[in-house]
Amino acid sequence: MEPLSVVGSRVPNYDGVVKATGIAVYGVDLEFPNMLVGRLLRSPYAHARVLHVDPSRARRLPGVKAVVTGQDYLDTYYGFAIRDQRFYAVDKVRYVGEPVAAVAAIDEDAARAACELIRVEYEPLPAVLDPEAALAPGAPVIHERLGEYGRQYAFHPVPGTNICHHLKVRRGDIEQGWREADEIFEDTFSTQRVEHCCIEPNTVVAQVDHTGRITVWGSTHTPDLSRIKLADALGIPMSRVRVIPSYLGGGFGGKHFQVIPETVGLALQCGGQPVKIQYTREEVFSTTSTRAPVKTTIKTGVKRDGTIVAREVRSLWDSGAYGERGPSVTRNAGYASAGPYRIPHVKIDAYCMYTNKLVAGAFRGFGIPQVAWPHEMQMDIIAERLGLDPVEIRLKNLVEEGDVSATGELLHSVGVKESLIKAAAAIGWGKPKPPGRGRGIACMQKTSPSFSSSAAVKVNPDGTVELLTTAVDCGQGSNTVLAQILAEELGVPLSVVHVAPPDTEVTPFDWGTAGSRTTFMVGNAVRAAGQDAKRQILELAAELFECSPDDLVARDGWIQVKGSPDRKVPLAKVPMGFDYHKGVGKGRVVVGRGEFTSDTTGIDPETGQGPKPTPFWMYASQAAEVQVDEETGYVRVLHLSAAHDVGKAINPLACEGQIEGAIAMGVGYGLTENLVVDEKGAVVNPTLTNYLIPTVLEMPEVTPIIIEAPHREGPFGAKGLGEPGLAPTAPAIANAIYDAVGVRIHDLPITPEKVLKALQEKKAREGVR
Repeated sequence: MEPLSVVGSRVPNYDGVVKATGIAVYGVDLEFPNMLVGRLLRSPYAHARVLHVDPSRARRLPGVKAVVTGQDYLDTYYGFAIRDQRFYAVDKVRYVGEPVAAVAAIDEDAARAACELIRVEYEPLPAVLDPEAALAPGAPVIHERLGEYGRQYAFHPVPGTNICHHLKVRRGDIEQGWREADEIFEDTFSTQRVEHCCIEPNTVVAQVDHTGRITVWGSTHTPDLSRIKLADALGIPMSRVRVIPSYLGGGFGGKHFQVIPETVGLALQCGGQPVKIQYTREEVFSTTSTRAPVKTTIKTGVKRDGTIVAREVRSLWDSGAYGERGPSVTRNAGYASAGPYRIPHVKIDAYCMYTNKLVAGAFRGFGIPQVAWPHEMQMDIIAERLGLDPVEIRLKNLVEEGDVSATGELLHSVGVKESLIKAAAAIGWGKPKPPGRGRGIACMQKTSPSFSSSAAVKVNPDGTVELLTTAVDCGQGSNTVLAQILAEELGVPLSVVHVAPPDTEVTPFDWGTAGSRTTFMVGNAVRAAGQDAKRQILELAAELFECSPDDLVARDGWIQVKGSPDRKVPLAKVPMGFDYHKGVGKGRVVVGRGEFTSDTTGIDPETGQGPKPTPFWMYASQAAEVQVDEETGYVRVLHLSAAHDVGKAINPLACEGQIEGAIAMGVGYGLTENLVVDEKGAVVNPTLTNYLIPTVLEMPEVTPIIIEAPHREGPFGAKGLGEPGLAPTAPAIANAIYDAVGVRIHDLPITPEKVLKALQEKKAREGVR
């Protein structure tokens, strides 16, 4: 195999200049002639029947173009896993902030005033605000029609209950595992609700033309999926829906379909005028999807030498009022909840629960931060009890190439042991340290969704190349990576590749930017399209050289005869399309087509077993060094090393950026962030003044480490990286805190108050004043 010339190079972000100079147009920047402002009237109750909605006074207000309610859209059911949500509430509301009506007006003031004139009569109902309470016998049922909702085949709601989905994994014989164990450990851990905190709030513009065709612009990183869901909810052909994503000021899973239904519902009543809904920061915090809180009980049986023989995991996921991505997050995280370890006997039960709170769904990591927290915390508990080093016990149990996962898959491309060794070395594991300082380690594993991706490549007569795909670059640098893959495959310089903006009417289908799938899934489609285009180019060039296409090679923008470096022509001289100067056509237009769908299989719903439930697994290890102030409980993270198995680094510079950015989110998840919901179901800290994210002053030194365990199906061996970067951060920090001062916090976030209280309790137990 010839050495790679573009793949593996450290390349700046493809659209970095347009973003840095302010040229990029984000959703908040969108302006159209005669554009109306949309506002939503939201429920003040967590759970209540909607007895009557009277919009008449609002409709008479000057400047108001349209007022809509749930009665206007009775049958618009939508949802990713389960179709349990409508554009606006109809019979009842299920969380504080749920849209009940919407207004389109000539300006913000008129829209707000109209919302205040809408009269809604409610009958409050008992609210269920805790997953344990939602699971209890006799709990109020949040979705009485759960058994009637449409759903994807892989999800299993339980009608008559609040169970949105129940994942089961059964491997080996768990009772036999307990009998084989010398020691059994059982611990309970919990995680909190977290907001995405994108710089740009969710924003959508929708317009309906004279034929009834709907166009949507704005914040989404799943344009084709949004198109499908919208057409399905409205009962119209997909050809009547067009979705054009703008530049995104952050996504992280929080901009799949949000805002689109409410905006389109208004636009359909506005006689062709575009309508824009832009959430306030408070609305983003209080009403958009979040990372799900989870309570996990983990039970592990081990031999005295540290070998794990059995693990049982029971987790309760708070999905909020609707399913959205909750069931798929629960499923994917459930697969991985036993950790990246070789365990013969596994039992996993993951329950996705409805509650009367704002919806929880996709968020960078897709559930893995929530499950890495308990299994990595307990690994250190086990190590201490057995007198083993935390790195040593992990190395003894971590999976390797050819091992079998908890879901029954024969594993391939497994770089987790190397990641652990390198992360530990980078943090100075085992070296002396001053008082109050500690070091901790954590590992993780994660699946990725499959689904289809496609791409097209158009080669222009002047030798430049255009890549068409509906994959959305949310800032992760996927446009750069896809351009590198295409340039490598076509044998052209990266500078001649242009990535067309996604548009569901123009660019070929892609399931969506989610689950760290873009490099692998779309990258394979792009590579296939490049191969198709290159085949056509070589066939045309073969006529020039009077040889077989097999005798030619494309390299650095030239087509040359193999073994004859002097016999070559630049790509622009190959007869393609139209010669402007001669005014004649020459050759044929070169358009390459590619698509990719991984050969994944489903799992047995009773055992969770399947030969290949995911296209690939991602692995990582992180090590933290912290300093703890015993007088205040304040934790300062000094250094984080993060070693990630990426398969093949298409762009090492982007990989390092992904790791560093994710760690910032991981530090916040571990130490400061907590979206608090009160006893009435309302968010109490919906602003950046009282929801605390790390600033640059709280960021530690970060050492990103790239591990390459090539995947045989990945483009040039690549896998994914976008999500794993924050998953091990919180447990690594927590384990370092224990190493520093001997206290272990089981519930995130690890605030100074919790640390100080634990220190005081420790001193009381030890009789220290």
